[in-house]
Amino acid sequence: VLAGYPAGPVDKEFVLVNNKCQCVTVTSKFVPSEENPDEEVLERNIRIIVPLNARENISDPLSPLRTTFVYRLSELCKNCDPIEIDLGGTIQQAQQGNSCEEPQTCYTYDRNECYSSLVPVLYHGEVRQVPAALTPASCLGE
Repeated sequence: VLAGYPAGPVDKEFVLVNNKCQCVTVTSKFVPSEENPDEEVLERNIRIIVPLNARENISDPLSPLRTTFVYRLSELCKNCDPIEIDLGGTIQQAQQGNSCEEPQTCYTYDRNECYSSLVPVLYHGEVRQVPAALTPASCLGE
């Protein structure tokens, strides 16, 4: 079973994972087998864009640059959004991922979330910490 959504309107490649927080896209498609051209095999492609200017703390532009990036396929694929399923006429909520309580490691900004950070502002001679919205960074070329 091939789950996902088409990468393009004509393409037979399907996007299985599009993790914008870690800049990873996993796609798959059926291609002719090298051993037997009459047979198709499933080809999976993993595209990783390493954000070179990522900071250890993405909300702090003064934190040191990140030098270690760890990618685990099981973490990329987890979907913690609850869905409703019909079980014998009863609607139940289910979660498609496990270990959803653990925070996701983010190497860049997830464009689906809003991030903010406290910044010092001098107002009437008094320094106050106020939240400043940060514009999500893009994954090079996306």
